[in-house]
Amino acid sequence: MQQQISVITLGIADLARSKRFYGEGFGWKPVFEAPGIVFHQMNGLMLGLWLTPDLEADMQRPGLVRPGAFALAHNVPTQADVQPLLDRLAAAGGRMLRVADAPPHGGFRGYVADPDDHAWEIAWNPSWPIDAEGHVKFGL
Repeated sequence: MQQQISVITLGIADLARSKRFYGEGFGWKPVFEAPGIVFHQMNGLMLGLWLTPDLEADMQRPGLVRPGAFALAHNVPTQADVQPLLDRLAAAGGRMLRVADAPPHGGFRGYVADPDDHAWEIAWNPSWPIDAEGHVKFGL
């Protein structure tokens, strides 16, 4: 079976607040919007932002959706891109979790939480080149 993820959907509390974070912070534009949900076309998958009660109802799992048990990552082309993006995301409604620094395994990274406390790692890793379509390849 092909290894792929088609859609990641995050439960959110306030659609306008999330649109500001992802739009002003990352600069992403939605490709689809309906009441309570927005989708962003990514490089090979979709990112959905769906009001938590609606997402829970769709999954038939009331009270289950909560952030914090995982981190999403956004890789950038250069080390110098990491902290400015973290700062922009924080200014767009996010919360700085960790300023950029160099982890023991190499590269450079920091963390910011979106308005619903979903953690985003903003990272640069010289061993993970980014191609023209924005795909990251494990290059060790």
